[in-house]
Amino acid sequence: KSAETSPSVVFENIQGCSVKCLSMLLESISGLAVDDDFAVEVIPEINVALVTFIKSIDAEEFIKKCSQNKRVNELKMTARLLELTRSIKAENIPASVSADCISVYFQSPQNGGGPVSDVQLFPEKNAAIITFCDRKGNA
Repeated sequence: KSAETSPSVVFENIQGCSVKCLSMLLESISGLAVDDDFAVEVIPEINVALVTFIKSIDAEEFIKKCSQNKRVNELKMTARLLELTRSIKAENIPASVSADCISVYFQSPQNGGGPVSDVQLFPEKNAAIITFCDRKGNA
């Protein structure tokens, strides 16, 4: 997809705002309703939230409104379109699973994967960030 049609916006530097607060702020800016029109997923390991729009929206215009919003600026948050990425977050990983095992799993073409360049484990959260060598592996 081109950046203009991306249904997802990344909010960075979100540590000063709870998920509930961020959701209400986004409802106020967009005029849309959380859960019905968009979903918010927080990725605390990298201090960002991903907002995925279910309802059609001009994402560029939404980002412009966010950059002009007093509260967004006070919180020092930034918004940008989600670009294609080489990294994914895997959750609910048992603590006993090694980075090597995760790498092998995600490299397997049978699992829709591809060559993995890095695995960061977050055992306290039963999660990992998997980075692929190219964008094809994270489809």
